[in-house]
Amino acid sequence: MLTRLLLALTLLLATPAIAQDSPGPRPSPMPPAIPEARDVAFPGTMTLSVDARDLDRRIFRVKQTIPVAKAGPMVLLYPEWLPGAHAPRGQLEKVSGLVITAGGKPVKWVRDPVEVFALHVDVPEGARALDLSFEFLSATAPDQGRVVVTQEMLNLQWNSTAFYPAGWYTRRIPVEASVILPEGWRFGVALDVAGQSGGKTTFKPVSFETLVDSPMFAGRHFRQFDLDPGGRSPIVLNIVADRPEQLEASAEQVRLHRNLVVQADRLFGPRPFDRYDFLLALTDRMGGIGLEHHRSSENSRNPEYFTGWSRMASQRSLLPHEYTHTWNGKFRRPADMWTPDYATPMRGSLLWVYEGQTQYWGYMLSARAGLWSKQDALSALAEVAAAYQSRVGRRWRDTTDTTLDPVISARKPKGWLSWQRNEDYYSEGLLVWLDADTLIREKTAGKKSLDDFARVFFGGVEGDYTPKVYDFDELVAALNGVVAHDWAGFLNARLASAEAAPLDGFQRGGYRLVWDDTQSAYQKGSDTLGKRTDLTWSIGLSLNATGTITAVQWEGPAFKAGLTVSNQIIAVNGESYSAERLKDVVGASARGEPIELIVKANEKYRVVKLDWSGGLRYPRLERIPGTPDRLGDILSARKK
Repeated sequence: MLTRLLLALTLLLATPAIAQDSPGPRPSPMPPAIPEARDVAFPGTMTLSVDARDLDRRIFRVKQTIPVAKAGPMVLLYPEWLPGAHAPRGQLEKVSGLVITAGGKPVKWVRDPVEVFALHVDVPEGARALDLSFEFLSATAPDQGRVVVTQEMLNLQWNSTAFYPAGWYTRRIPVEASVILPEGWRFGVALDVAGQSGGKTTFKPVSFETLVDSPMFAGRHFRQFDLDPGGRSPIVLNIVADRPEQLEASAEQVRLHRNLVVQADRLFGPRPFDRYDFLLALTDRMGGIGLEHHRSSENSRNPEYFTGWSRMASQRSLLPHEYTHTWNGKFRRPADMWTPDYATPMRGSLLWVYEGQTQYWGYMLSARAGLWSKQDALSALAEVAAAYQSRVGRRWRDTTDTTLDPVISARKPKGWLSWQRNEDYYSEGLLVWLDADTLIREKTAGKKSLDDFARVFFGGVEGDYTPKVYDFDELVAALNGVVAHDWAGFLNARLASAEAAPLDGFQRGGYRLVWDDTQSAYQKGSDTLGKRTDLTWSIGLSLNATGTITAVQWEGPAFKAGLTVSNQIIAVNGESYSAERLKDVVGASARGEPIELIVKANEKYRVVKLDWSGGLRYPRLERIPGTPDRLGDILSARKK
């Protein structure tokens, strides 16, 4: 003790006195705070008019009127944190030519130097409204962002073409929107039409929150299918396509999409919407998308989605996924993901429910509706199991941390995905919920399942789409309402563990992961559509159509040989590269044949020898004899 006291005294005497005010600069004052959103009525109705006819330059021209309550300082916001993006994704950089007037006279605006999505204006005396005009310069090439306008179709997201006043919940701000489309174009949108004049369509007023949640697909080639004829609420599939023949869906294909509605009803019960519009673009010209909304969803698929149906199995789980989101993510929403406006940051701590369980139900509903065969579903699940069995990044980064990845990496490509990890809460979340489902079935001898949880937890009042938030404790309580178990411990162990991936659901479901030297039809079709050669499970890499490496498995044979993304394979065992040649050589490695590559990296060439003798390997789920086929039961259509 005496020694410690002497040491402390010595350190105190040796430490120079800290001046009350140290020399050096002081921080500059921050700009005025942005008004916080309040749950009060907005005084008036905004109007928003979008002219979308400039297809050549892909420009949306916008006129907007925002009522004002009084003269003085006011802040206008451009939507930044958008539902479904899980990160700040507002395309402010594409807004140009902004002019604000009041009563025909210019009003100066100043951008906030910190919150750049905010504009400060001084409303002049006597002004009743601010009139805004500007352009949204949508991407003219993919390197500028997602292309949303082509000569055949467009995707209008109202949040890209509107400002809103700070200080109000967005659900309390009414807006009347209108759009001018190219002559002869038709559209799908989850809004009610108030009137049409020439090429201009005006919609009935809704809240700004509802408007942002109600995007539009419009196109020259358009077709619409009723997915619930005579049902309790309208559900419509709106399709735009690059060419008119791509709209030719057979009666059987339409029936399977109607089955999706039936199976979702039997799973979830009440519909938390008054209408639902699937928006589907069949295109390789407009940018891809899969984005949920409460009463609609934005989806794009291969142009041959219908006409090349037998090859499109891997394309058919998107609509079930996004439709599930109307219950899981839009109606039932994690408390830290609901925000009163689009300036308040979202926190995605429960994305493994929001997206993970949606991924689970998307797969199961694909099978239950018949959009997938049972074998398609098993093949898709085998790929998920294989991916996470070898996701070595789990050693340093748990699944919970990946819920922050939309903010951390902004969905940019990664060079070492298996080590860095990505938004793994999607598919690893699927594995957690398969584990939970099979455990419930085992503990109750098949009398209950995760279906029972879904009907209670996601059930609401028919037609009411007011969001209802939840937290982890409520989730656990709902699971315990189905069957008593340490669900908090169960979930935390699987999400926070750095150990093996949560694959117990397969074993308990009656299946095990095995390896084959032949791809399933589902896997082969997926590779063909993606124009890739996937050899992840053998030599540890994937390539595109030119032989350029697009992914390398951390610590796999390709990694150990020094290969990386962007390297290009020029030759295989002395012969020019082709995908089939490479697969033949990898297959022959099981007989002791060598694998020698000539690889180009930038302007340099080198010879690379791969240490691999396992032949071709593709994942497959195999039935475990003498066990209940619980996974088969999960995939089966519900009769009531």
